[in-house]
Amino acid sequence: MAVVDVIKSCLDSIAQISEHVEGAILYIDSGCTESFQFTGAFPVLLELGVRAICSLENMSSLDSVVNWNSNSDPAWKIVVMTSRLLSDAHRYILRCLSTHKGVRQCTVFTSISELAQSAYPDSPLGPDAFHEYEILLLQDYEEIVKKIQKKASHSDVRNFQESLTFEDEGWSRLTSSEEDVSHCEAASSGKYVFGESHTEYLGEKLVVSVHHFPMILCPFSPKVFVLPSEGSVSEAYLSAKHEDSLSPGLPPISTGVPPDGDDVPPGALLTAHFLYHLAAKMDLKMEIFSFGDLSKTVGKIMTDMSSLYDVGRRKRSAGLLLIDRTLDLLTPCCHGDSLVDCMFSSLPRREKTTSYSSTKGSKTQLKLVPCSLQRAPLDVQIPLGKILQEEESNTNDSRLAERIEAFLVGWDACNSSPPETVDLVNLCNKVHDGKSFLSEIQLLNGSFVSTETFRGTPYMEAILDRRTKDGAVLVKKWLQETLRRQNITVNVKIRPGFATKLELQPMIKALAKSQSSLIRNKGIIQLGAAVLVALDELHSTRWNAFVSAEKILSATAGDTSQSLAAQISDLIHKSTMRGSDGDKKTDHLQGLLSFKDALLLTIVGYILAGENFPTSGSGGPFSWQEEHFLKEAIVDAILENASVVKLKFLDGLTEELEANLNRKKSEDTIEASPDQLESDDDEWGKWGDEEEDDGKNDKKQAYSSMQLKLELLDRVDNLFKSLHKFSTVKRRNLSLREGTFSLESNFTSDSGLNKSLIYKLLTRVFGKYDVPGLEYHSTTTKPSLADQNIVMVFVVGGINAAEVREVQEALSESGRPDVELILGGTTFLTPDDMFTLLMGDSSYI
Repeated sequence: MAVVDVIKSCLDSIAQISEHVEGAILYIDSGCTESFQFTGAFPVLLELGVRAICSLENMSSLDSVVNWNSNSDPAWKIVVMTSRLLSDAHRYILRCLSTHKGVRQCTVFTSISELAQSAYPDSPLGPDAFHEYEILLLQDYEEIVKKIQKKASHSDVRNFQESLTFEDEGWSRLTSSEEDVSHCEAASSGKYVFGESHTEYLGEKLVVSVHHFPMILCPFSPKVFVLPSEGSVSEAYLSAKHEDSLSPGLPPISTGVPPDGDDVPPGALLTAHFLYHLAAKMDLKMEIFSFGDLSKTVGKIMTDMSSLYDVGRRKRSAGLLLIDRTLDLLTPCCHGDSLVDCMFSSLPRREKTTSYSSTKGSKTQLKLVPCSLQRAPLDVQIPLGKILQEEESNTNDSRLAERIEAFLVGWDACNSSPPETVDLVNLCNKVHDGKSFLSEIQLLNGSFVSTETFRGTPYMEAILDRRTKDGAVLVKKWLQETLRRQNITVNVKIRPGFATKLELQPMIKALAKSQSSLIRNKGIIQLGAAVLVALDELHSTRWNAFVSAEKILSATAGDTSQSLAAQISDLIHKSTMRGSDGDKKTDHLQGLLSFKDALLLTIVGYILAGENFPTSGSGGPFSWQEEHFLKEAIVDAILENASVVKLKFLDGLTEELEANLNRKKSEDTIEASPDQLESDDDEWGKWGDEEEDDGKNDKKQAYSSMQLKLELLDRVDNLFKSLHKFSTVKRRNLSLREGTFSLESNFTSDSGLNKSLIYKLLTRVFGKYDVPGLEYHSTTTKPSLADQNIVMVFVVGGINAAEVREVQEALSESGRPDVELILGGTTFLTPDDMFTLLMGDSSYI
């Protein structure tokens, strides 16, 4: 029987559309780019005959250089692949069509199904969404062609490029206005006729077709995946703002009453459709189980879809376990022992593309979701150039920069306006000033590639469930073996059982010394460089400081609430202090963690307090006195660090806080300075009026400082209301209140914190114990999830790599080697991502 493999399923799906992509210029959005990088799809696409692969959001007229090959016909076919709703991608698709003047065929693939397109809140498309969009796209394109023709008739060829730059490019055509709806209805009824002026411009009629391509996901291994960070599914809200919500990117707290009808968040709708079509592509018939209110909603939508479309189909049976992330906030907030988690937390990420919800001309304002959720891109940026750079580089950087500049100036020579390439002149000047051109722009960018292997062993799959030390040692062994096979000698002392920067960096440099070796071994070189960054003292020390602080909080949570509150307050205090190198009494955590880090630890502390002291206090787990001291500690920390504290709950107050801090520093400087000498012997001092003015200013400043502190206290009070929510999550989640787990005392050996919820659930499921709160979505007799040979666990809200390891541990302990276990999630979560969701820009705070 075939093994379940999400990577293979993705590549097979691409092969199935070979007829569409052959000979085409392929445009992919940022979500598809992430997906294809992980799956290693780019070589496959080129083998299928794709002419060029271009960015949809960053489309450029330079994309047309694919037609410079004199032996090939001009590109007349464009394929667009998007991980977004058609209404969101419309403006970019239209711009591609308007740029490639010879295009006669446009094929659009979207990862959002036709039913989901029409069911999405406030969507401009109806039940026949794909056909409606085909007509709307032709309609908007026709208007653009007419506009270009009109401008071209009044201008010469020299200014024709300027005629392509129009104000809205049809970006605001897809709205829910009555005019557009009536126009769409007329088109659907067959009343729309494509204009003859179109054929005059192109010579042939443009043909548009829209198809569903569901396999846009980011697999870390054949059995672990998340969704693209900039796709519609991962960016859609999982909860609207109400008393049970924690964040738009997390399910609401379970109350036993799942949302129904119009209250279903768009993220739940899109997730359900994605999972249904993923299962269909993998030929799996899902027995759906859910744990948590929003997961129940997702399961119900999937069940309703299965009853409509799965009649008479023969597929392999599999179990699907849906879990709300909100049922376990602690695990992704903590710094577990995982090499992959460390790498994603240490490496810089690609900058996000332009927000689809705020692009010029976009008039669609969803009632339920005022804007899309911003996820951190999965595309990491590995600074290979910096790692490989020698003290004295022999690379002729200036010649390279000057050649690029000359090419772009020549390309833009037909434009009467000055060429917009002046930045390259500055780059050349940087080179002549001694600054390396390559060190700034030549990064090895992009996600880890899941399909790259060492003798058939995929790199990512092998290190995904490894602890930090074990994973780093494994990468070191791969580097050593690669060097041996290449007959490259490195003069470095290798210690068994450890991996250090002094060992890894020389091996990476040796493998990348020649261009042929760099290209041939780019997979292990890239991975080794990523490990090097994760092990760097700057990142590893901070990570270890978090681990130490989390252990302290976990241990203290077993004592009294007063002790835990004191530890949290102490961590906040230490985060605002900087210890001296000569001070041996300086605490090992002091100076390593910022105030923002201390707030993340405060979240951890409140979650632990809610689990250990569920009856303490009326509004939270601590007494009024204990919480009062915590509030004072946070207020003092903000006042002392106003210049570096940039937090959402302080929006609108930052300038006042900085001014207050500067004023205080100025006063302290004056008090600390020696007595001022009279600058002029004739100065008689201040007259009465001036003294009165100074007195008024002092009173005004004192009043202003008092007002500022009162406003700050009000903001901090609101912050603690959110902390109270975090502490009550476990108590308010009904399934956990019913005593789902009896093994609450289980601790991991690496952090001292409880095992993850996924581990506990799978342990009980495979042990065939009853799990209260686990709902089965069918009217038939409830089967046992443990009897399934294929089990997919999907966490609505996201997963981290530490959970991947614990899932494998649960499976190994079950004694069921015959079970194929797949783990998926809405997104990949680091502790910083959790802070953003709970207290940052993507929170409801």
